[in-house]
Amino acid sequence: MQQLEKQSDSASWHGRLSLTYEKKAHQTQVQQSYHQAPLNLQRPFYPEGPVCHSVMMHTAGGMVGGDRLSINVTLQPQAHVLLTTTSAGKVYRSNGHGAQQTVQCQLDANAILEWLPLGTIVFDQAQFRQTLQVELGPGAIFCGWDLTRFGRSARGERFTQGDWRSHTEIWQQGAPLWIDRQWLPGQPDIWESLHGLAGQPVVGSFLWVGQGVEPDLVQTARDLWQPTTDGAEMGVTHLPLGLVCRYRGPSSQAARQWFIQVWNLLRSTHLGRPACPPRVWPL
Repeated sequence: MQQLEKQSDSASWHGRLSLTYEKKAHQTQVQQSYHQAPLNLQRPFYPEGPVCHSVMMHTAGGMVGGDRLSINVTLQPQAHVLLTTTSAGKVYRSNGHGAQQTVQCQLDANAILEWLPLGTIVFDQAQFRQTLQVELGPGAIFCGWDLTRFGRSARGERFTQGDWRSHTEIWQQGAPLWIDRQWLPGQPDIWESLHGLAGQPVVGSFLWVGQGVEPDLVQTARDLWQPTTDGAEMGVTHLPLGLVCRYRGPSSQAARQWFIQVWNLLRSTHLGRPACPPRVWPL
């Protein structure tokens, strides 16, 4: 890890991953795959039959200033893919340059993408920008989450220097379904502010976009949250074609457990298939 932090500008990585999936017979398969280090893809597996579970890997262990990751995912009509990662990503303190991750997803008619990475740890003094752009065809569904821990809180580290930006856009046939821009400058007052982190190191968002969600399911999603005494907060917002859940608190695990319950609720109700956590996820 220390060696990564000391890399020069000329040693910066530009990892690329380009994936195309097709539904063939009764199963979604990888039609085309291209990768450039440090990004790679494990061999797909099928714990639930037709759904293709794919696991992305970052073989360098984390990102430093100047690193870029570019991920492109295309789902052909009726393909169903679950994409996750082998571990939480890491963004180390900046060497004066920012790190950047760009994800672009194209979902053709009636395709389903479940984008469920294990999260990101943003070290103090890191500079990181992440962008997610999704284009939905008719009847397509995007289900995804983002979990970010600011600072290595187990060591008492807080995110009081640095810069984090997140930009998400989901469109369908020229109409915006969800646009979300977040900016968190690393400053002590932002860390403590109720309009910032409120002293909590973890924020997360869960999205289900492309298909309407009944109001009673929105309330059920709220009820699935178990109130805690650690200062964690949550919220659920009904969208015209979906819903969004928000978490702010101390525990990535608690946020992920709630998101999994909401995922299971929507998957079971709308797809007739219960949630199937990938085997690479920690227990």
